[in-house]
Amino acid sequence: MGVVDRTYAEALFEAAQEAGRLESVRADLDAFVGAVAAVPELDALLRNPQMDPRAKSAALGRLLEGDDELVRNFLRLLAEKGRAGQLEEIAAEFDRLVAREEGRLEVELTTAVELSDDDARAIVRQIERASGRKVDATRSVDPDLIGGLVLQAGTLRVDASVRGRLDQLRNQLATARS
Repeated sequence: MGVVDRTYAEALFEAAQEAGRLESVRADLDAFVGAVAAVPELDALLRNPQMDPRAKSAALGRLLEGDDELVRNFLRLLAEKGRAGQLEEIAAEFDRLVAREEGRLEVELTTAVELSDDDARAIVRQIERASGRKVDATRSVDPDLIGGLVLQAGTLRVDASVRGRLDQLRNQLATARS
């Protein structure tokens, strides 16, 4: 996450907060990011370095005519400043700011095998009790973990996997020989 991405995200966050529209701005921004991912032509328009930034801004203005004015103006500003290609990163940072404001904790839960929904909910409840925050968890599977799980929350990483434990033992053995 670059400083510029964070700066733009913080500016949008502050404007949305002042307007009392954090959730609606987040929803509209996420919807637009989803549209960019789904429509290759839109992604190409935003990332095209040869297209005049003012033309990108005008195209976005027409495309987003009925949308929230704050989001529309923000996206046009990104286009005018040549930052439209960084939209995904800026939107992700904006989402993190909103989550922090709402007291939500976003975590990535990686397991060696697919968890049942009940097992995943039980783990999320344990994290919520330990953190005192509402948890939004995304799940992924990495068979290389062998067993256990890896939990990533921001910069905090908890590795309770078999692979992680084996790596720790390997390091301990290597340093014990020295």
